[in-house]
Amino acid sequence: MSLTVALDVRAELGECPKWSVEEQALFFVDIKGKALHRYKPSTGGHDVMAMPEEIGCYGFRKGGGFIAGFRSGIWLLDASGVPETKLAENPEDQRTSRFNDGRVDPVGRFLAGTIDEPKAGGKAHLYRYDRRGLVPMAGGLLTSNGVAFSPDRRTLYHSDTPTFTVWRYAYDPATGEATDKTLFVRLEPTETDRGRPDGAAVDSDGCYWTALFEGGRIQRYSPEGRLMAEYAVPARCPTMVSFGGPDLKTLYVTSARTGRPAEELAEFPHSGSVFSMPVDVPGQPEYRFDPAV
Repeated sequence: MSLTVALDVRAELGECPKWSVEEQALFFVDIKGKALHRYKPSTGGHDVMAMPEEIGCYGFRKGGGFIAGFRSGIWLLDASGVPETKLAENPEDQRTSRFNDGRVDPVGRFLAGTIDEPKAGGKAHLYRYDRRGLVPMAGGLLTSNGVAFSPDRRTLYHSDTPTFTVWRYAYDPATGEATDKTLFVRLEPTETDRGRPDGAAVDSDGCYWTALFEGGRIQRYSPEGRLMAEYAVPARCPTMVSFGGPDLKTLYVTSARTGRPAEELAEFPHSGSVFSMPVDVPGQPEYRFDPAV
């Protein structure tokens, strides 16, 4: 199996791919391009919804539309991507903080983390949003990333990209509480390999797939944290993985090209595009945000 170009979009900072089972479409964002994209592989249709500011993450919501994390905070969007309601302010310094990776939890809450853009103060957090408001779940982070859930809904995964670490928590879907933080994976950078865990997804066997930013590859880990496989990506900076297709057995990978050196873009001209490959084990469908939770 190998990854090939699925959509030659060349986004500045492609991120947050998610498959809509209802629409049979892949959605993803271009954070720096301030856009939400929708791609239908069956027809080749590709729509771009302009955003008013940087959109780091989103989730599908019950009844249609989206919940999204912007620089300014958490918003509800309609089905066309138009902002409707601001649910919560980004409580951090918005000059140096924006929402980054996020995902809806098994009962309909929205988990979304921020990025400390100077990557110096460890001021980023992972937050949980539900009808009770925005609550911090983890702090002292540089870049909150890699939020994903095990098939039994009892394990939460979360990474802090610049520290090369992925953490595992015991998760209580009834309350949204994450406890018993343990190290799941720690990558060891070298002078020539700065690959670090970015966005992620978990397949139906409970294996954790992560994109390695500046590592040019994606990895699959067992529920115990054992590296099972890795696959080269035709871009130096893959950003996140997602499962799609009618049987959820197509792996999609977004990537970035913003700020990358000219020689790298010459070697990997499709940087910023969406890549795909078939996989043997299907993924899990995305949960939907429920404002009543």
